[in-house]
Amino acid sequence: MILARVTGTVVSSQKAKEMEGVKLLLLEKIDPVSMKGKNDFIVAMDGVGAGMDEIVFYVSGSSARMAETTKGLPTDATVVAIVDIIEQNGNFTYQKK
Repeated sequence: MILARVTGTVVSSQKAKEMEGVKLLLLEKIDPVSMKGKNDFIVAMDGVGAGMDEIVFYVSGSSARMAETTKGLPTDATVVAIVDIIEQNGNFTYQKK
């Protein structure tokens, strides 16, 4: 799983029929210690109802098609969790508000 911040949404009016009704999110990978973006972006299907600026886990490759909401869909990336806390060596680097 990869940590990222939701930075936006992506809208596509022409897409595969299987993708209709699926929310697409623009994600930026983040450093879990500094919480800064890595300027590395990916578009992922939303499997959990994530919102703008939330910290999420996403999976890629064949794992992206294992979530209940994306089974059988043409995707290489799916958000599978919204992060509540990141702790490293006893220090909280992130706590959801």
